[in-house]
Amino acid sequence: MTPLFNQLNNQLGIILAHAELIEARAVTESERARAAQIAASTLDAMMTVRVLREQRDPPPSAEESPTVWQ
Repeated sequence: MTPLFNQLNNQLGIILAHAELIEARAVTESERARAAQIAASTLDAMMTVRVLREQRDPPPSAEESPTVWQ
């Protein structure tokens, strides 16, 4: 399942980058607002992927993961 989460995050990252590029190059406020909405929705989707991943594979607790001192 992790490869699917990674693939989805990669695809969402591409959408986000394009939305930000469109927003930066927008001529009208309407274009900027639409691009900003796409960017915001993409960030929400990325957060949803993170939540799903953590529910499926919770991060190790402090007791489970060894501390590395440098």
